[in-house]
Amino acid sequence: MSKIRVGMIGTGGIAGWHARQLLELPEVQITALADTSKANQDAFIEKFGLQDAKTFSDYQDMLEAAELDAVVICSPHTLHFQQANDVLSKGLHVLIEKPMTCSSAEAELLIRTAEQAGRVMQVSYQRHFQPEFLYIRDAIASGEIGKLTSVTASLYQEWRQGTTGSWRANPALSGGGFLMDSGSHIIDVLLWTTGLTPVEVKPQLHMHGADVEIDTFTSIRFAEGPVAGLNLVGYAPCWHETFVFCGENGGIFYDNGKITLRRMGQETIIPVLPKATTNQDKSFIDAILGRHEVLVPGEFALKVVKLSEMIYQAAGYVPDAELIKEEGTA
Repeated sequence: MSKIRVGMIGTGGIAGWHARQLLELPEVQITALADTSKANQDAFIEKFGLQDAKTFSDYQDMLEAAELDAVVICSPHTLHFQQANDVLSKGLHVLIEKPMTCSSAEAELLIRTAEQAGRVMQVSYQRHFQPEFLYIRDAIASGEIGKLTSVTASLYQEWRQGTTGSWRANPALSGGGFLMDSGSHIIDVLLWTTGLTPVEVKPQLHMHGADVEIDTFTSIRFAEGPVAGLNLVGYAPCWHETFVFCGENGGIFYDNGKITLRRMGQETIIPVLPKATTNQDKSFIDAILGRHEVLVPGEFALKVVKLSEMIYQAAGYVPDAELIKEEGTA
Protein backbone atom coordinates (compact mmCIF):
# COMPACT_ATOMS: atom_id res chain seq x y z
CA MET A 1 0.00 0.00 0.00
CA SER A 2 1.37 3.43 -0.90
CA LYS A 3 1.74 5.76 2.04
CA ILE A 4 -0.56 8.67 2.81
CA ARG A 5 1.45 11.80 2.12
CA VAL A 6 0.87 14.42 4.79
CA GLY A 7 1.75 18.11 4.74
CA MET A 8 1.78 20.29 7.83
CA ILE A 9 0.84 23.95 8.09
CA GLY A 10 2.64 25.29 11.13
CA THR A 11 5.60 23.60 12.84
CA GLY A 12 5.57 25.18 16.29
CA GLY A 13 4.04 24.04 19.57
CA ILE A 14 1.31 21.44 19.05
CA ALA A 15 2.68 20.41 15.64
CA GLY A 16 5.29 18.30 17.41
CA TRP A 17 2.60 16.21 19.06
CA HIS A 18 0.98 15.53 15.69
CA ALA A 19 4.31 14.70 14.06
CA ARG A 20 5.19 12.19 16.77
CA GLN A 21 1.85 10.41 16.48
CA LEU A 22 1.85 10.45 12.69
CA LEU A 23 5.37 9.07 12.47
CA GLU A 24 4.29 6.10 14.60
CA LEU A 25 2.02 5.01 11.73
CA PRO A 26 3.54 2.88 8.95
CA GLU A 27 0.87 4.14 6.54
CA VAL A 28 2.04 7.76 6.79
CA GLN A 29 4.85 9.88 5.42
CA ILE A 30 5.25 13.58 6.26
CA THR A 31 6.37 14.96 2.93
CA ALA A 32 5.95 18.75 3.17
CA LEU A 33 6.06 21.54 5.76
CA ALA A 34 4.85 25.13 5.58
CA ASP A 35 5.73 27.77 8.16
CA THR A 36 6.42 31.49 8.03
CA SER A 37 9.15 30.93 10.65
CA LYS A 38 12.24 29.29 9.19
CA ALA A 39 13.66 28.82 12.69
CA ASN A 40 10.61 26.82 13.77
CA GLN A 41 10.74 24.81 10.57
CA ASP A 42 14.44 24.00 10.89
CA ALA A 43 14.07 22.92 14.51
CA PHE A 44 11.10 20.75 13.59
CA ILE A 45 12.99 19.04 10.77
CA GLU A 46 15.95 18.33 13.03
CA LYS A 47 13.81 16.98 15.89
CA PHE A 48 11.77 14.58 13.77
CA GLY A 49 14.32 13.66 11.11
CA LEU A 50 12.32 15.16 8.25
CA GLN A 51 15.24 16.26 6.09
CA ASP A 52 13.54 14.80 3.00
CA ALA A 53 10.39 16.88 3.47
CA LYS A 54 9.87 19.79 1.11
CA THR A 55 9.70 23.14 2.89
CA PHE A 56 7.70 26.27 2.13
CA SER A 57 7.24 29.66 3.75
CA ASP A 58 3.74 29.98 2.26
CA TYR A 59 1.22 27.17 2.69
CA GLN A 60 -0.41 28.00 -0.66
CA ASP A 61 2.90 27.27 -2.39
CA MET A 62 2.96 23.92 -0.59
CA LEU A 63 -0.54 23.09 -1.81
CA GLU A 64 0.49 23.95 -5.37
CA ALA A 65 3.89 22.26 -5.51
CA ALA A 66 3.89 19.30 -3.10
CA GLU A 67 2.34 15.90 -3.77
CA LEU A 68 -0.06 15.44 -0.87
CA ASP A 69 -3.05 13.40 0.24
CA ALA A 70 -3.77 15.18 3.54
CA VAL A 71 -2.82 18.25 5.55
CA VAL A 72 -2.65 18.90 9.31
CA ILE A 73 -3.32 22.53 10.28
CA CYS A 74 -1.47 23.79 13.37
CA SER A 75 -1.65 27.53 12.80
CA PRO A 76 -3.18 30.43 14.79
CA HIS A 77 -6.94 30.15 15.20
CA THR A 78 -8.15 32.87 12.84
CA LEU A 79 -6.18 31.33 9.98
CA HIS A 80 -7.88 27.92 10.22
CA PHE A 81 -10.88 28.72 8.03
CA GLN A 82 -9.06 30.00 4.95
CA GLN A 83 -6.33 27.39 5.19
CA ALA A 84 -8.76 24.48 5.63
CA ASN A 85 -10.93 25.80 2.82
CA ASP A 86 -7.91 25.96 0.50
CA VAL A 87 -6.81 22.44 1.49
CA LEU A 88 -10.26 20.97 0.82
CA SER A 89 -10.57 22.88 -2.43
CA LYS A 90 -7.38 21.10 -3.57
CA GLY A 91 -9.11 17.77 -2.97
CA LEU A 92 -7.09 16.94 0.14
CA HIS A 93 -8.18 15.57 3.52
CA VAL A 94 -7.67 17.88 6.51
CA LEU A 95 -7.11 17.61 10.25
CA ILE A 96 -7.65 20.98 11.95
CA GLU A 97 -6.33 21.91 15.38
CA LYS A 98 -8.90 23.33 17.76
CA PRO A 99 -10.89 25.46 17.50
CA MET A 100 -12.21 24.49 14.09
CA THR A 101 -12.88 28.15 13.25
CA CYS A 102 -13.60 31.35 15.15
CA SER A 103 -17.20 31.71 13.96
CA SER A 104 -20.13 29.41 13.31
CA ALA A 105 -20.61 30.89 9.83
CA GLU A 106 -17.08 29.85 8.89
CA ALA A 107 -17.57 26.39 10.43
CA GLU A 108 -20.76 25.82 8.44
CA LEU A 109 -19.00 26.85 5.22
CA LEU A 110 -16.17 24.40 5.89
CA ILE A 111 -18.62 21.56 6.53
CA ARG A 112 -20.26 22.22 3.16
CA THR A 113 -16.88 22.47 1.42
CA ALA A 114 -15.77 19.12 2.87
CA GLU A 115 -19.04 17.49 1.79
CA GLN A 116 -18.72 18.85 -1.73
CA ALA A 117 -15.08 17.76 -1.94
CA GLY A 118 -15.88 14.30 -0.57
CA ARG A 119 -12.90 14.51 1.76
CA VAL A 120 -12.30 13.72 5.44
CA MET A 121 -12.34 16.75 7.72
CA GLN A 122 -11.59 16.08 11.39
CA VAL A 123 -11.00 18.45 14.30
CA SER A 124 -8.25 17.64 16.79
CA TYR A 125 -10.11 17.26 20.10
CA GLN A 126 -7.91 14.61 21.70
CA ARG A 127 -10.14 13.94 24.70
CA HIS A 128 -12.46 11.94 22.44
CA PHE A 129 -9.80 9.23 22.43
CA GLN A 130 -8.84 9.28 26.11
CA PRO A 131 -10.27 6.43 28.25
CA GLU A 132 -11.27 8.78 31.09
CA PHE A 133 -13.62 10.82 28.95
CA LEU A 134 -14.89 7.81 26.99
CA TYR A 135 -15.85 6.29 30.35
CA ILE A 136 -17.67 9.46 31.41
CA ARG A 137 -19.58 9.66 28.13
CA ASP A 138 -20.58 5.99 28.21
CA ALA A 139 -21.54 6.09 31.91
CA ILE A 140 -23.83 9.07 31.36
CA ALA A 141 -25.38 7.52 28.24
CA SER A 142 -26.01 4.18 29.97
CA GLY A 143 -27.73 5.82 32.96
CA GLU A 144 -25.08 5.05 35.59
CA ILE A 145 -25.97 8.26 37.44
CA GLY A 146 -29.55 8.59 36.24
CA LYS A 147 -30.90 11.60 34.43
CA LEU A 148 -28.30 14.35 34.31
CA THR A 149 -29.16 17.39 36.46
CA SER A 150 -26.03 19.56 36.42
CA VAL A 151 -22.44 19.83 35.29
CA THR A 152 -19.53 21.85 36.61
CA ALA A 153 -16.54 22.15 34.29
CA SER A 154 -13.41 24.01 35.37
CA LEU A 155 -9.93 24.61 34.02
CA TYR A 156 -7.15 26.58 35.71
CA GLN A 157 -3.91 27.37 33.86
CA GLU A 158 -1.00 29.81 34.01
CA TRP A 159 -2.14 31.00 30.57
CA ARG A 160 -1.93 34.77 31.17
CA GLN A 161 1.64 34.48 32.37
CA GLY A 162 2.72 32.25 29.49
CA THR A 163 1.13 33.95 26.50
CA THR A 164 2.10 37.61 26.90
CA GLY A 165 3.53 38.85 23.61
CA SER A 166 2.56 35.69 21.70
CA TRP A 167 0.00 35.26 18.92
CA ARG A 168 -2.42 33.81 21.50
CA ALA A 169 -2.65 37.23 23.15
CA ASN A 170 -3.35 38.94 19.81
CA PRO A 171 -7.09 38.82 19.00
CA ALA A 172 -6.37 39.22 15.29
CA LEU A 173 -4.70 35.79 15.33
CA SER A 174 -6.30 34.06 18.31
CA GLY A 175 -9.91 35.16 17.80
CA GLY A 176 -10.25 35.34 21.57
CA GLY A 177 -8.47 34.47 24.77
CA PHE A 178 -8.34 31.54 27.17
CA LEU A 179 -11.86 30.38 26.27
CA MET A 180 -10.99 30.13 22.58
CA ASP A 181 -7.69 28.39 23.32
CA SER A 182 -7.40 25.84 26.15
CA GLY A 183 -11.01 26.46 27.12
CA SER A 184 -12.14 25.00 23.81
CA HIS A 185 -11.15 21.53 25.10
CA ILE A 186 -13.33 21.99 28.20
CA ILE A 187 -16.31 23.11 26.13
CA ASP A 188 -15.71 20.08 23.92
CA VAL A 189 -15.88 17.69 26.90
CA LEU A 190 -18.95 19.43 28.32
CA LEU A 191 -20.92 19.03 25.08
CA TRP A 192 -19.53 15.71 23.83
CA THR A 193 -19.85 13.67 27.03
CA THR A 194 -23.38 14.89 27.77
CA GLY A 195 -24.97 15.47 24.35
CA LEU A 196 -26.69 18.55 25.81
CA THR A 197 -27.93 21.53 23.80
CA PRO A 198 -27.14 25.02 25.21
CA VAL A 199 -29.98 27.53 24.96
CA GLU A 200 -28.97 30.31 27.37
CA VAL A 201 -25.66 31.59 28.76
CA LYS A 202 -24.81 34.22 31.37
CA PRO A 203 -21.07 34.96 31.36
CA GLN A 204 -18.66 37.14 33.30
CA LEU A 205 -15.30 37.93 31.66
CA HIS A 206 -12.13 39.34 33.19
CA MET A 207 -9.41 40.74 30.93
CA HIS A 208 -6.65 41.34 33.53
CA GLY A 209 -5.34 44.15 31.33
CA ALA A 210 -4.86 41.94 28.28
CA ASP A 211 -6.28 42.40 24.76
CA VAL A 212 -8.15 39.09 25.09
CA GLU A 213 -10.27 37.66 27.87
CA ILE A 214 -8.37 35.69 30.52
CA ASP A 215 -10.98 34.46 33.04
CA THR A 216 -14.52 33.41 32.07
CA PHE A 217 -17.29 32.30 34.42
CA THR A 218 -20.46 31.21 32.62
CA SER A 219 -23.75 29.71 33.76
CA ILE A 220 -25.43 27.65 31.05
CA ARG A 221 -29.00 26.36 30.68
CA PHE A 222 -29.64 23.41 28.39
CA ALA A 223 -32.74 22.55 26.39
CA GLU A 224 -32.85 19.11 28.04
CA GLY A 225 -33.17 20.62 31.55
CA PRO A 226 -29.74 20.49 33.23
CA VAL A 227 -27.70 23.56 34.10
CA ALA A 228 -23.92 23.98 34.08
CA GLY A 229 -21.17 26.16 35.41
CA LEU A 230 -18.22 26.66 33.04
CA ASN A 231 -15.22 28.16 34.83
CA LEU A 232 -12.15 28.98 32.76
CA VAL A 233 -9.41 30.65 34.76
CA GLY A 234 -6.40 31.68 32.72
CA TYR A 235 -4.70 33.58 35.52
CA ALA A 236 -3.79 30.71 37.83
CA PRO A 237 -0.57 29.30 39.29
CA CYS A 238 -0.84 25.89 37.61
CA TRP A 239 -2.91 23.53 35.45
CA HIS A 240 -5.90 22.02 37.24
CA GLU A 241 -8.87 20.44 35.45
CA THR A 242 -12.08 19.26 37.08
CA PHE A 243 -15.54 18.09 36.01
CA VAL A 244 -18.52 17.11 38.13
CA PHE A 245 -21.51 15.45 36.46
CA CYS A 246 -24.48 15.13 38.82
CA GLY A 247 -27.51 12.97 38.05
CA GLU A 248 -30.62 11.85 39.89
CA ASN A 249 -28.89 8.66 41.09
CA GLY A 250 -25.26 9.68 41.53
CA GLY A 251 -22.34 11.70 40.29
CA ILE A 252 -19.11 11.34 38.33
CA PHE A 253 -16.13 13.33 39.58
CA TYR A 254 -13.07 13.99 37.42
CA ASP A 255 -10.01 15.61 38.99
CA ASN A 256 -6.82 15.88 36.90
CA GLY A 257 -7.25 12.47 35.31
CA LYS A 258 -8.69 10.65 38.33
CA ILE A 259 -12.31 9.50 38.19
CA THR A 260 -14.71 8.43 40.92
CA LEU A 261 -18.38 7.48 40.71
CA ARG A 262 -20.42 8.19 43.83
CA ARG A 263 -23.95 7.36 44.95
CA MET A 264 -25.64 8.43 48.18
CA GLY A 265 -24.85 6.14 51.08
CA GLN A 266 -22.68 3.83 48.99
CA GLU A 267 -18.95 3.26 48.71
CA THR A 268 -17.04 5.25 46.12
CA ILE A 269 -16.40 3.42 42.85
CA ILE A 270 -13.06 3.90 41.12
CA PRO A 271 -13.48 2.56 37.57
CA VAL A 272 -10.76 0.48 35.94
CA LEU A 273 -10.06 2.04 32.57
CA PRO A 274 -8.64 0.39 29.45
CA LYS A 275 -5.59 1.74 27.66
CA ALA A 276 -6.09 4.18 24.80
CA THR A 277 -6.25 2.47 21.42
CA THR A 278 -6.13 5.48 19.12
CA ASN A 279 -5.59 9.24 19.04
CA GLN A 280 -6.56 12.24 16.94
CA ASP A 281 -3.92 11.52 14.28
CA LYS A 282 -4.33 7.76 14.00
CA SER A 283 -8.12 8.09 13.85
CA PHE A 284 -7.77 10.73 11.10
CA ILE A 285 -5.64 8.37 9.00
CA ASP A 286 -7.96 5.44 9.73
CA ALA A 287 -10.94 7.51 8.57
CA ILE A 288 -9.11 8.35 5.34
CA LEU A 289 -8.44 4.64 4.81
CA GLY A 290 -12.12 3.83 5.38
CA ARG A 291 -11.50 1.83 8.56
CA HIS A 292 -14.13 3.80 10.48
CA GLU A 293 -16.14 7.00 10.29
CA VAL A 294 -14.73 10.42 11.17
CA LEU A 295 -14.69 10.43 14.98
CA VAL A 296 -14.60 14.21 15.53
CA PRO A 297 -16.47 15.61 12.51
CA GLY A 298 -17.04 19.23 11.63
CA GLU A 299 -20.70 18.90 12.61
CA PHE A 300 -19.67 18.28 16.22
CA ALA A 301 -16.89 20.90 16.28
CA LEU A 302 -19.51 23.40 15.07
CA LYS A 303 -21.32 22.90 18.40
CA VAL A 304 -18.20 23.96 20.28
CA VAL A 305 -17.82 27.03 18.06
CA LYS A 306 -21.49 27.95 18.58
CA LEU A 307 -21.29 27.80 22.39
CA SER A 308 -18.05 29.82 22.38
CA GLU A 309 -19.77 32.37 20.15
CA MET A 310 -22.84 32.48 22.43
CA ILE A 311 -20.64 33.23 25.45
CA TYR A 312 -18.69 36.00 23.72
CA GLN A 313 -21.83 37.59 22.32
CA ALA A 314 -23.66 37.47 25.64
CA ALA A 315 -20.66 39.12 27.30
CA GLY A 316 -20.50 41.80 24.60
CA TYR A 317 -16.98 40.67 23.72
CA VAL A 318 -16.24 40.82 19.99
CA PRO A 319 -12.61 40.96 18.75
CA ASP A 320 -11.90 43.51 16.00
CA ALA A 321 -13.38 41.76 12.96
CA GLU A 322 -11.63 44.03 10.45
CA LEU A 323 -8.27 43.40 12.08
CA ILE A 324 -8.90 39.67 12.03
CA LYS A 325 -9.85 39.82 8.35
CA GLU A 326 -6.74 41.82 7.53
CA GLU A 327 -4.37 39.49 9.42
CA GLY A 328 -6.08 36.35 8.19
CA THR A 329 -5.56 37.19 4.54
CA ALA A 330 -1.99 38.41 4.85
